Amino acid sequence: MPRTSPSGEVPARSKRADAQRNQQTLLSAAAEVFVTSGVDAPIREIAARAGVGLGTIYRHFPTRADLVVAVYRHQVEACAEAGPSLLESAGSPLAALRQWVDLFVDFLVTKHGLANALRSDSSGFDALHTYFVDRLVPVCGQLLDAAAGAGEIRPGTEPYELMRGVGNLCVGRDSDPRYDPRRLVGLLLRGLERPESS
Repeated sequence: MPRTSPSGEVPARSKRADAQRNQQTLLSAAAEVFVTSGVDAPIREIAARAGVGLGTIYRHFPTRADLVVAVYRHQVEACAEAGPSLLESAGSPLAALRQWVDLFVDFLVTKHGLANALRSDSSGFDALHTYFVDRLVPVCGQLLDAAAGAGEIRPGTEPYELMRGVGNLCVGRDSDPRYDPRRLVGLLLRGLERPESS
């Protein structure tokens, strides 16, 4: 329970923490809706998922592009932070790599439609792509190095190369609902394994 001042007001720090939590809840809800309905999903669907009113969303994100960019950044950060955590908690570096790639696939599915949402600002899209590469390539590299160091995969796979390959496998999902990119991504990862770790 936040402490109040003698006048009954909640201190500014507590308000900021609440606002931050609310924004994170909104971003998580928007990401879930984007995965199932795409970035053109009605804002009211996101509000319902987050348990807030439309006004709350528009107060934080005045335009759809603002919301899409914020979700994109939120998911890049979540994906980046997950790498080291998975290395600590998963049963092996290869298991951590697989789990991280699964999160990365979720991110790529959410990212679908970003270019259309930002079509009026190509420089903004370029900046986001640079941010994505700068944050995620080192994390992927750390996971690949750990799995190679443990003798679970063949050394020599470049992180950007793997991420690009996974991204390319996710593209077909847009035009064919029967297409399952996760199955093919699983095959790609099995191809990295050393025979004795299979």
